[in-house]
Amino acid sequence: MNHLDPRSPLVFDTKSLGRRPGSMEQVQRVVEAPADLGTDVIAVPQGAPIDLDLRFESVVEGVLVTGSAKATATGACVRCLDPVEIPLEVRFQELFAYAERTAHHREVASEDDEADEHHLEGDLLDLEPVLRDAMVPALPFQPVCREDCPGLCSECGARLADDPEHHHEVIDPRWSALQSLTADTEEKRN
Repeated sequence: MNHLDPRSPLVFDTKSLGRRPGSMEQVQRVVEAPADLGTDVIAVPQGAPIDLDLRFESVVEGVLVTGSAKATATGACVRCLDPVEIPLEVRFQELFAYAERTAHHREVASEDDEADEHHLEGDLLDLEPVLRDAMVPALPFQPVCREDCPGLCSECGARLADDPEHHHEVIDPRWSALQSLTADTEEKRN
């Protein structure tokens, strides 16, 4: 079993909160984004700042964490491949159960419930999986630099935003034999 590193920026010590239901602490912290916080198209870059505003509440079952996270995701426009930056703000709430509650819950719960379970390791909790579960689905599936981005030309790859009149003469291959006839006629006239 992996043990949590209390020096990790997304691991929080709840010892000062105690186990008395109703106790509360508020924490504001800027942390560096962990690796792989996004998709191949758009993500919060590793090491980028994430502003956390958290509230820890002691409840009978464990520690309830309510908070928000703000960061900037970077990636590429899916239409024109220009770089994009998208401000991201998510809210989340998660219960981190005490070890003895987790053991009891495992006795009475189904296997599906165990997958969504978060627990305290001693007095430490790891916020990274909760942050990942909140931020990654909030990222746009197909980010664009602007809503009306025309993209790239499918024939030559030119940026259509730079030249709105850009087009190619496309001749139906069934008529291509006739094009050679018109070319021959043009040569005879000259």
